[in-house]
Amino acid sequence: MSAREFRLPDLGEGLVDAEIVRWLVAVGDIVAVDQPLVEVETAKSVVEVPSPYAGVVTALHAPEGGTVAVDAPLLTVGDTAGPPPAQGSGNVLVGYGTAPDAGTKGRRRRRATAAHAPRQAAGSRAPARTAVAHPTAPAVPAVLSPVVRRLAADRGLDLRHLRGTGPGGLITRRDVESATPPAETDTAATAAASDTATPVPGGPAVASRIPLTGIRRTIAERLTRSAAVPTATVWVDADVTELVRLRDTLRARSADAPGLLALLARITVSGLRRFPGLNASVHGEEIVRYADVDLGIAAQTPRGLLVPVVRGAGALTASETQREITRLVAAARSGELPPAELTGSTFTLNNYGGFGVDGSSPLLNPPEAGILGVGRILARPWVVGGELTVRQICQFALVFDHRVCDGETAGGFLRHVADLAEHPALALADH
Repeated sequence: MSAREFRLPDLGEGLVDAEIVRWLVAVGDIVAVDQPLVEVETAKSVVEVPSPYAGVVTALHAPEGGTVAVDAPLLTVGDTAGPPPAQGSGNVLVGYGTAPDAGTKGRRRRRATAAHAPRQAAGSRAPARTAVAHPTAPAVPAVLSPVVRRLAADRGLDLRHLRGTGPGGLITRRDVESATPPAETDTAATAAASDTATPVPGGPAVASRIPLTGIRRTIAERLTRSAAVPTATVWVDADVTELVRLRDTLRARSADAPGLLALLARITVSGLRRFPGLNASVHGEEIVRYADVDLGIAAQTPRGLLVPVVRGAGALTASETQREITRLVAAARSGELPPAELTGSTFTLNNYGGFGVDGSSPLLNPPEAGILGVGRILARPWVVGGELTVRQICQFALVFDHRVCDGETAGGFLRHVADLAEHPALALADH
């Protein structure tokens, strides 16, 4: 009986490793092509990995809760008695497929190396670039070596933005070592954090140690990248009494009517239409502005903070936006949202008012150039028509990448958002 070793495929987003959440098969089980073998937790979500082979499972190479590196063995499948099993079905993960021509015994999977723009791979929009065009990086990095992936992750480099000098554009260790890290201080900061994590004689007793794995590690890495961006913050208080009244009126007519978050999403889209400089990101030596608004919605889930993406938010009505937000957030909280719906946003809306706080200065979601934070709504004294009265007041905060725009653009965007929040009928009419 011949054995075929199935290795962890590249599931996208420059994956370095994944955690085994749950085995769906056991040693001795007979499996078919495309049968789900295991649930793994990547940086973005929990994914079922299908089998490229048919046969009997002879070995599982990692326990539940263990971490497996990309291209490391997941499990071994042996032949069953009878005719040779059919190979391939066309069921494809990023960089890994089970097409018939890839099913030859003993042959490892092929990785996708086609060059596509990162943003276009994640959504349908087309970036509007400056007159000078630069070659774009591949959506799926051309990397074979887990050592190269680990080195890039340690240096804080996004492999999608590196140009490989190896055969066929393959990214080599020398390419990673010669690339400039996003911030020279990242390594020193990491070292300092490691030093402080070591117990000092006479210091406080350590209650527990929780490894930074899975999504917590991804959040840590992304926030470290965010801290390296030169940002500025502007904020404003707005009278959202009419917005709350509109929400209540709509909800009285239908339980599926747009809520505050959907209405604020429409307002945000209107602001980005008026100030497209914030619907952008910095890539290398150029600022890339996007033709469509793919709006990220910050959502707290049992697995941590996730940002599902409302694709083409500029083309949706308030009701359509509500339905899409409801679907995305529910799937994110249940762990069923695929990685493709958690990547590629061009701007993020963060409603931290649900936590009972008035305001915050949220961190950017790299590589986006802006994030709009929304605080809780409180009844406060407010001057209307020269008289003091009680109104529903909310604080909005915009954190933006100062490399992309200046205070005039940021202030204009935030003022536009506040004006529409105070007169929401204008936001619904702006479609």
